[in-house]
Amino acid sequence: MKIIHFFLAALLLTGCSSEEFQDLQDFVKNSGAGMRGKIDPPPEVKPYEPFIYNNEGNPQANPPQAKLPDPFKPRKPELQAGRSGMNQPDMERPKEALEEFPLENLKMVGYLSQHKIAHAVIRAPDGKLHRVKAGNYIGLNFGLISEVTDTEVIVKEKVQDSAGDWSDRVSSLQLLE
Repeated sequence: MKIIHFFLAALLLTGCSSEEFQDLQDFVKNSGAGMRGKIDPPPEVKPYEPFIYNNEGNPQANPPQAKLPDPFKPRKPELQAGRSGMNQPDMERPKEALEEFPLENLKMVGYLSQHKIAHAVIRAPDGKLHRVKAGNYIGLNFGLISEVTDTEVIVKEKVQDSAGDWSDRVSSLQLLE
């Protein structure tokens, strides 16, 4: 009886070793042949060169070294003569109602045209509605409304940088749907 079972098992195993998948077996066996991965060598590491901070400078060095600024004090660029007031907003001008709110807190909720003059309806954070047109001021950064369209209000703001100079920045309020 054991011989019959052994014979049947051997017969089944020889049936599984057919040549039906020989092409697949050859592909798997040869797929990695000839492939060699190439790894680039690591980049050359340059040795660390320490920097000696010399605040005194060295006029005898070639080329002469200037005195270095104190790294712990804030540096302010030197202002050229007459530049300090360039582009400065009018601080004496009376403030308008919408200049007490940040521009990002104001919402354009409507548009209307009256006598060919475009007006925008702006909702302030306190819930009040305001009608504005080109030439009105809005926001905390001296924002002058330069244009009102049916979908947005274009505002030219004046902002001050760390050196004290004033520059223009264009922002807009989009009509809420």
